[in-house]
Amino acid sequence: MAKASAGRSALSRQILLLDSFSTLQPFLTISQLSRRSGLALSTTHRLMAELTESGLTERLDDKTYRLGVRLWEIASRTPGAIGLRETASPYLHEAHAVIRQHVQLGIADARDVLFLERLSMQDAVVSSTIIGGRLPLHASATGLVLLADAAPDALADFLAVALPSYTDATIHDPGALRAALADVRRQGYAVTDGHIHPSARGVAVPVVGAAGETVAAIGAVVPNDGQPWLHVVQTLRTAARRTTTALRAAALPSSDPEASPGGRYRALVHSSDQSMEFLSRDRRARE
Repeated sequence: MAKASAGRSALSRQILLLDSFSTLQPFLTISQLSRRSGLALSTTHRLMAELTESGLTERLDDKTYRLGVRLWEIASRTPGAIGLRETASPYLHEAHAVIRQHVQLGIADARDVLFLERLSMQDAVVSSTIIGGRLPLHASATGLVLLADAAPDALADFLAVALPSYTDATIHDPGALRAALADVRRQGYAVTDGHIHPSARGVAVPVVGAAGETVAAIGAVVPNDGQPWLHVVQTLRTAARRTTTALRAAALPSSDPEASPGGRYRALVHSSDQSMEFLSRDRRARE
């Protein structure tokens, strides 16, 4: 059987190795990395040595490997996901103080929701969301909000693949999903009762970017106990609206020399007013 290294660049093979780690299995041996990536043992040894030398992975005394702090450092400079998380953070905390269950921020990535943030009370209802974790778009309220903004062709491609179920309540029929997405567009929010776990209800609203597009969704996971939930929608909408206002304040006109082709946002770093003034002076001094 052909190995995964056949015809691949060194970078793509290193990404295979980095993708082998997960939040549930953060420590892996060379043999495990070889099996998970499909790379030969010798190739795995060599590439892991390079990744470790660069700080992207770390080798522990028991000969297992884990992702390195250097990856977090690089990811923290990302103006998209991390910048969005920075911008939304104070409003997520405000919403969480009111809802007192789980509050989360997610973006669409291929067929999944990628969760950038999750705030949880110790005694909150069960939730499968973890920071850096994923769920299929169709299976959660956060995902439905994001999928509702998909272009028709993209939605057709999504529906062309079977939709996995987590519970009996999970939407798995294309027609039912289209109807649910129409409801989300009409209402401006999504509610899913027991779609991931019977005990949990998901509620989510969109976060709108500077150009009017849905850039993320803010959601909550609360008990699926028949209690009223419209107040949760209102709390999430306040957080989303304030996040949108902050994103628009950070938007740059396309003619601005600091504008980037992919997003046209200023550096999305948030701190105290004095800190931001200091950071701005320091950046100009370094240029």
